[in-house]
Order: sequence, then C-alpha cells, then structure tokens
Amino acid sequence: MKIVRWGIIGCGNVTEVKSGPAFQKTKNSALVAVMRRDAALAEDYAKRHNVPKWYSNAIDLINDPDIDAVYIATPPSSHKEYAVLCAKAGKAVYVEKPMALNFEECNEMISACKENNVPLFVAYYRRCLPRFLKIKELIDNGIIGTPRHVNCVLYHSFEKRYDDEINLPWTVLPHLSGGGIFVDLACHTLDFLDFVFGPIKSVRGHATSQLMAYPAEDSVSMSFLFENGIHGTGLWNFASHKRHDIVEIVGDKGKISFSTFGNDPVLLEDKDGKIESFPIDNPLHIQQPLIETIVQELLGTPACPSSGVSAARTTWVIDAVLKEFRQAHPVK
Repeated sequence: MKIVRWGIIGCGNVTEVKSGPAFQKTKNSALVAVMRRDAALAEDYAKRHNVPKWYSNAIDLINDPDIDAVYIATPPSSHKEYAVLCAKAGKAVYVEKPMALNFEECNEMISACKENNVPLFVAYYRRCLPRFLKIKELIDNGIIGTPRHVNCVLYHSFEKRYDDEINLPWTVLPHLSGGGIFVDLACHTLDFLDFVFGPIKSVRGHATSQLMAYPAEDSVSMSFLFENGIHGTGLWNFASHKRHDIVEIVGDKGKISFSTFGNDPVLLEDKDGKIESFPIDNPLHIQQPLIETIVQELLGTPACPSSGVSAARTTWVIDAVLKEFRQAHPVK
C-alpha cells in the first residue's frame, strides 16, 4: 500500500472541518468515498469536498474495492455494527469517540478486528495535539515533580436546545449515545489522562439528572485511582452557572492547569507560585495530527497512540460511573 484510500460512514457536522478535510490533506492519504443515509446530503458533501464517490448505504461503501480504511463518524449506537462489518471486509477501522455504547461492545469490536487482522483506531485526537503533548512533556520531564493528584471540572448552563423533547440531540439520548453530555465530553479528558498516567484501576461516582430535561444524566461526580497510585477527582454538570473548564495536575513540585476544550494557554505553576504560560493553538482540522499517525501506521510505521484497546479503558471508566444511573433509568 502506497496510499491509504479512505471512506467515511456518516458525513455529518464533525466531518466538515474537524476530520474530513484531514484525510485529503494528509500525506499519502486520499478520501475516495462518503456515505450518508440521505442520498442528497451525501452527494452534496461529496461535491463540496471534491470526493469522487458517494453512497447512501454503508454496506456499499464498506464493500467498495477502492477503499482501504473506513472512518465511522456516526453516533455510538452503530459503531459496533459498522466496525464489525468493516473488519470482516478486511478494512482498517477508525471510529469516532466514544468508542461504543459500553465496554462490552468495545471488546466485541476489538475481537472482530483482531480475528480479521485489521487495525482499530479511535478518534481521541488529543493524544496528538501539540498543546496536550506539551502537557505530557512537562510531566514526563519531571517539571512538576512526582504527580500526586488530578482534579477535573467542567460545567455550563442548560442549553435551550434541550427544551424540545421531540427533537432532542442524539448526544442526550442513551440508546444512541450511551449517556449524556458527560459521555460525549468527559471521555476526552479521561482518555488524555489515561495517555499521560496509564490506566485507571478503580472508580467511584454518582450520576443524577438534576433537571430531568432529557433521559440521560446531567450531573456526574467521581473519584478514581490510577494503577500508578495517582488520585483523581472529577465534576461534570450541565445545568449550572456559566461555562467553566479546567483540569489541574498537581505534583510535589508544581502544578499544570489547562482546559480540555478551550484554546487558552497551558499554565505551569512552580513551587514558589511563579506561573509560566504556554500559548499553543489547535490546528484548523483538529483530527489531522492523529490521522497522520494512523496513515503512517497503515503504511507500515507504528505511530498511532489511540487504539481500540486504549479507548476501551475510557469506556470502562464511564460504565463504572454510570452503572447505578443506568440501572435506575433503563434504556427504553
């Protein structure tokens, strides 16, 4: 293989800027086909992005002999189905986050790809973004000494779009997403922490619906423990005051503060209280750095830091936190 030929299943909003153009701009990569159930929208996307072929049926795209790898950009409810079909067709799989509805589905995807000898990647792209690599570099170089604990906080006010019970976004419909906004957003933070510190081995938490505006949880608090002994806490609330997004990694010689979703500078505080700022912008096509590593790996040079195995660990953490809430609010 000299060039990786891609197909996209589900060419919705996330593919317009964040990911789609990156398949065309990455060296030795080409986007040759897209699929969307609405044929008119699939054709429109293909024309606007200069993609040669479009489909309205996923099976047709998966079986296209001109496609080597498939990017699954649908809601999590269909990730397992499409990943298994791609694996059986011998196509490499790149799937959006969260990886699947639950840890069990993640394992089924991993098994299918292993059995069919195809690689499985997941779109936890912060593992390759410059600002997050800087955070990891500071920690790995011992700038804050030995890391002791992590504190994650993300909250924002209730959004009006969740007032429409008939047209709720799929991100708060558990049968499509696996949970609520916590699942959609917190997975990025938890995966990055897994990248920096390794697996989380123990989780305790609470999830509730304070507003009861939609079927999923809107408030989550948790504590967790990494295998290496670092402690962590987290709070996510989506019925709160103005937006606040901060992660603090505290060591015995300093602290690093940053936002998971903002583009503000990474802050380093030393033991004397002196603060150093690292302003690092995100790229226009935010998934491109990760996609570049996937292409490298598919062409023979192992490079991608986000696999099905690593992504499944984050889903395991989410499952542990939401277990009681899901039992009390079964998907209908």
